[in-house]
Amino acid sequence: MLGLLFLCVVVIWGTTWFAIHVQVGVTVPGTAIFWRFMIASAAMGAWLYLSGRLRRVPWRTHLWLAPMGACMFSCNFLAIYRSEITLASGTVSVIFSVATLFNTLNQWLFFRLRPSVRSIAGGCIAIGGVACLTGMGGVAGISQTGAALALTGTFLFSCGNILSRRVAMAGVDLPNAVYRGMLWGCAVLAVSQVARGESLAGSTDPAWIAALLYLALPGSVVAFLAYLHLVHLIGADRAAYTTILSPVVALLISILFEGTHWTAGMTLGVGLVLAGNLVTFARIDSVRSFLQKRTKKL
Repeated sequence: MLGLLFLCVVVIWGTTWFAIHVQVGVTVPGTAIFWRFMIASAAMGAWLYLSGRLRRVPWRTHLWLAPMGACMFSCNFLAIYRSEITLASGTVSVIFSVATLFNTLNQWLFFRLRPSVRSIAGGCIAIGGVACLTGMGGVAGISQTGAALALTGTFLFSCGNILSRRVAMAGVDLPNAVYRGMLWGCAVLAVSQVARGESLAGSTDPAWIAALLYLALPGSVVAFLAYLHLVHLIGADRAAYTTILSPVVALLISILFEGTHWTAGMTLGVGLVLAGNLVTFARIDSVRSFLQKRTKKL
């Protein structure tokens, strides 16, 4: 059961990046994101209500929920979707995995939680990987504009995570916070679309609709709830391995279905980013315990 749950999160999150790729260019990003989280919030709200977990949230807490929703469910994805215009979906997924390192940095800046030596080392390795991906490391890379957009979206998502911590301190549990955050994200997108004179009407293209439903339900609701259950069962540190493995799935799909041509610089960059995450989250005690058990059996 535990293995199936872990696999579910990795596969779903690993395939959402290609679903975004399918939607890019059919409608403007804001329209696709708006309908994604309208459907996701309706499903999340229904689940909370039917399970008896829907809770009232004080109005003053919405002063934190509104910017959280803007960072996690609107502005960040506007940058991410636009980055996939010039980048392969697998590359964007690797850059997005740096969110875990941004989280460490932001916790240090805003909550004075000093990062560990391993976190600093992992962050430096991952930064070197991003530099290689963008060509800043002196090797052939990818679109720097696309990479900058992906990093911007990733950083905004990390800021949303920090704001969610402030919401949790106000006594709001994570599912209820995410539900309200999605609604606020939709409100921000609606206002933004109207202000720019862009339509909120979606597409009738079957592939666009299929990608929308996949992103809204499995991608934004099922995988999220499965991840929360995984955190409950094995802890947040071990559950974080999903953020290392899901980009691998995204990369394989990108190679198979997008015809992505990988350069030596891109390979080195991807490897360093994933290695940086692994250094940050690897549980040395768990590895040592595993090796000791294997030695005893032999």
